[in-house]
Amino acid sequence: MKELKLKYGCNPNQIPARIFMQNGADLPITVLNGNPGYINFLDAFNSWQLVRELRRATGLPAAASFKHVSPAGAAVGLPLTDTLKKIYSVEGLDLSPLASAYARARGADRMSSFGDFVALSDVCDKATALVLQHEVSDGVIAPGYEPEALEILSAKKKGRYNVIQIDPAYEPEELETKQVFGITFEQKRNNDHITEDLLQNRPTKNKEIPEAARRDLLIAMITLKYTQSNSVCYVKDGQTIGVGAGQQSRIHCTRLAGDKADKWWLRQSPKVLNLPFRADIRKPDRDNTIDVYTSDDWEDVLADGVWENFFTEKPEPMTREERKAWIARNTGVALGSDAFFPFGDNIERAHRSGVEYIAQTGGSIRDDNVIATCDKYNIAMAMTGVRLFHH
Repeated sequence: MKELKLKYGCNPNQIPARIFMQNGADLPITVLNGNPGYINFLDAFNSWQLVRELRRATGLPAAASFKHVSPAGAAVGLPLTDTLKKIYSVEGLDLSPLASAYARARGADRMSSFGDFVALSDVCDKATALVLQHEVSDGVIAPGYEPEALEILSAKKKGRYNVIQIDPAYEPEELETKQVFGITFEQKRNNDHITEDLLQNRPTKNKEIPEAARRDLLIAMITLKYTQSNSVCYVKDGQTIGVGAGQQSRIHCTRLAGDKADKWWLRQSPKVLNLPFRADIRKPDRDNTIDVYTSDDWEDVLADGVWENFFTEKPEPMTREERKAWIARNTGVALGSDAFFPFGDNIERAHRSGVEYIAQTGGSIRDDNVIATCDKYNIAMAMTGVRLFHH
């Protein structure tokens, strides 16, 4: 198939719309189910590149949860603790490494992942399809599907769920082009591989970055490569826990991603784990309730006449002091930035969310201040010399 017509472009008024190969070759994808749209394909092709690169860099199955052309979450297939199984809503499921990767990617930021587009680095198995079956999602791209998995996915959304198969051997041409306002831009593709070689320059006093942290820094940098810059990414135990993408200010990226990382960690606190939810509450409503409960707006879900919609009994609020004390227990977090940190305030904010390892480009006129702030908290930082901007 050389061309696929779409019902419309980014918005319904943008007609006609299509995807095709400018060189006249066949498209490297097959739509197995559904009718993917313009944004679906933007998410699909960007997320496929991300998981393919994660697989190559770590040797582990990888998954990504994409929304509006940036990852809400990305992860590799490491086993889940019982706590993570609970907060990711996969208790009782038989999880393959690929299914674990998607559960982690989806669970990183469940609010942002609602209605996501999914990418899988490996052939989708039944276990992964069963995780996807009960999540609100727009579609999935993978190099293949087991027959049972395809049957499960094709039944989602009353048969309208988008299932795309991509040729894993496909490689685009070296030069890429895009048009803006009728003007064509051309550049070499950003096809450099991200490897541990980028982590060798460590100007901080603490130069120890253990193997697991190096893996997490690779995940952070590869995830950043497929976000809309500016971006900062927090990673722990093989998965993103906070992505701040597309912000004009780097400190705002760091705060946004850090706030998401804190929410991820707060969901694992005993007070949140033991919230007395009603048995009939839907997962999206539960996720939203937890998000509000762990914020300064907790009264919005605990007010009389409101809490009854979510809980069997009224919970005690989680005070700001309790939240701060729990967040302080998070450690071993890795952080990546898609360009240099211009000020030490980024390090100050990252430290409050348990960051102990950093990979950033370097090259700011205030590198000394950034390094000194890392040294203040005994953070090991690598300056990669590589910028990862993506638009």
